[in-house]
Amino acid sequence: MSRFRASLRLIGLTLVFAAAIVAPASAQGDTPPLGTYNAAIKESSISGISSGAFMAVQFGVSWSSAVKGVGVIAGGPYYCAQGTAAEGLTGNLFPALMATGPCMKGPPPALGPLFEKADEWARRGDIDDLRNIAHQQIYIFAGYNDAVVNPKVGDSAYQFYFHYLPGQSKGNLFYQNAIGAGHSQVTMDYGLACADNKDYFIDICNYDQAGILLQQIYGALNPKNKGELSGELVAFNQREFTFPESPGSYSMAETGYVYVPAVCAAQQPCRVHVALHGCKQNFDAVGDRYTRHAGYNEWADTNRLIILYPQTIAGNPLTDFGTPLNPFGCWDWWGYTNFNYALKAGRQVTTIKTMLDRLTSAYVQSRAASLTNLAAPSDVVVNDVSDTGAAIAWKPLAGAQTYNVYRATSGNNNFAGLGSVSGPSFGDMGLRPATSYAYKVTATAVGSSEGPSSPVLTATTRPVPPRCDQPGTCLVP
Repeated sequence: MSRFRASLRLIGLTLVFAAAIVAPASAQGDTPPLGTYNAAIKESSISGISSGAFMAVQFGVSWSSAVKGVGVIAGGPYYCAQGTAAEGLTGNLFPALMATGPCMKGPPPALGPLFEKADEWARRGDIDDLRNIAHQQIYIFAGYNDAVVNPKVGDSAYQFYFHYLPGQSKGNLFYQNAIGAGHSQVTMDYGLACADNKDYFIDICNYDQAGILLQQIYGALNPKNKGELSGELVAFNQREFTFPESPGSYSMAETGYVYVPAVCAAQQPCRVHVALHGCKQNFDAVGDRYTRHAGYNEWADTNRLIILYPQTIAGNPLTDFGTPLNPFGCWDWWGYTNFNYALKAGRQVTTIKTMLDRLTSAYVQSRAASLTNLAAPSDVVVNDVSDTGAAIAWKPLAGAQTYNVYRATSGNNNFAGLGSVSGPSFGDMGLRPATSYAYKVTATAVGSSEGPSSPVLTATTRPVPPRCDQPGTCLVP
């Protein structure tokens, strides 16, 4: 009998050990699970730098029905590296060469095949209806000192989105390519020299990229918190979002991070922005430099924004059993996890979407504000200027269906309509360098005539940036 009991005890211990191996780590109590908050999923947005930018585009296109806006920093067009199932079975060489060649060094690939594939996948339901892109606010950035991703690739990202924006929605898109940043997330006061392309890839260029990007998506925001933040940067378990597969098999880390302002932790209405690091920029590589210093948390703290920071890991299947080949911890935009990497079913796309679903699962729908008299848009600001464009933003108006933007050359009262957008920002491209322009904005509601105009504001475009034949060495004014 004692032997029988000992055998039962051994079997029990074996089962417990096996369960510990296969169960999500949150069940083991190692790292807390990702929380749930009062956030509407359709108010969510995503941005990224480098490989994170390519992934942000993939996610924003695949799940366009759930994404309000996309920020693309040093990235390129959707499905740039291409690839097929057959190539995945033969080592994925072609997409890898596309990624490291035309999609980084340039010239970028022709967009025709990318449009054709995106259209085909949308018809099949592998990605959301591409008409949803017309309702997204898009910010694209290419620094002219970027020595890693050719700025021409940023041009291609701009052209990709432009293709899917009908005439009335062209103002949803703004492209900044007149700043001398290297391959980096750009900040006002944290990081390396502006033209650098190294280390943790955060550069100081006297340019508040996180704030500009978020205002392109959400409209004019409250000023960022320049003091002690109210919220916390919280670690969470990523294993439950890849289970039953291991995070490592998706080239994802065991732990991700999320910044939660105090007001969001108290279950007040909030929104979610997903911020994706670049290659060599995951937590294992740079610690908390990106999660604390990319610039998002300060804006999130005063604007009811939760910032989700999913994390990758570097991997080599020869030394790290079960991990795909990803030596620099990049996001999968060329198929190293699976050939369907750019679709809803892509492993990393699915994982991020499941995280977003969790964060927004405690949403409580509030009653829509009743419209009495449609007011003039308020807090209209010049959000950004390039040498050929100006971006303006304003506070959203309850009940407004569209916003109408008018422009005149500064000093001239002959305003002409530029177009209408559904979101609270507008990108005006094709302008002359070093020139001042005047803008005003009105709103229109369903069954209502056009409302009163905002005050007029003036934006002055930047001078033409210096020619840059050797990125990383060119003058930064």
